Amino acid sequence: MSESMFRILVTDDEEQMRDLLVSNLEKEGYETVTASNGLEAIERLKEETFHLVLLDVMMPELDGLTACMRIREFSNVPIILLTARSEELDRIHGLKIGADDYITKPFSPRELLARIEATLRRTHSFSKEQEATFDVGVLSIDIEGRTVSVKGKTVNLTRKEFDLLYLFITNDEKVFSREQLLDQIWGTEYHGNLRTVDTHIKTLRLKLGEAGGYIQTVWGIGYKFEANG
Repeated sequence: MSESMFRILVTDDEEQMRDLLVSNLEKEGYETVTASNGLEAIERLKEETFHLVLLDVMMPELDGLTACMRIREFSNVPIILLTARSEELDRIHGLKIGADDYITKPFSPRELLARIEATLRRTHSFSKEQEATFDVGVLSIDIEGRTVSVKGKTVNLTRKEFDLLYLFITNDEKVFSREQLLDQIWGTEYHGNLRTVDTHIKTLRLKLGEAGGYIQTVWGIGYKFEANG
């Protein structure tokens, strides 16, 4: 998928920063829309479709962290936080509440573009030639809409849960180690514990209910997806 197919919502209360971000993104072929605060970003997301959101943390009216939490109540759109804070706890908090990545100000345009590209690769890795939907047993997945249903009933998944399910369903019966899952879903820069994978798999299975059995444990190795599971 080429960059020109991606729409990015740029959210920052500083006009100069918004203009700079837009300029760099549009030079690379991205389509951009701007918002000046968290509230405006939320309204934009409810009305339009975006492939990624850049969300400044320190903003008036509604800060980026709170906006991130509210966005996660209705959307799995990838979010990269822009923050002047360098403390580890702030970064961890941002990731825990649903952000996909963060970048600390000041940053170079090259670093920002690299992080955007990496996030889009993880979250929009399918091409237009691939199937837009998958129906496996009682499970149905709309890839482009990033929605999941079991027996016609919608299942609300977090971004990481959806990404795990998508990876499994497009690699039927392939066994993934915990290390491989951590690398492909969380990224090579994530230094969390391997138990993170187990926790997400457990929650994903519970949410999928009857379809949860499709995700099978391969003892001593990791996990695989089997339609007849």
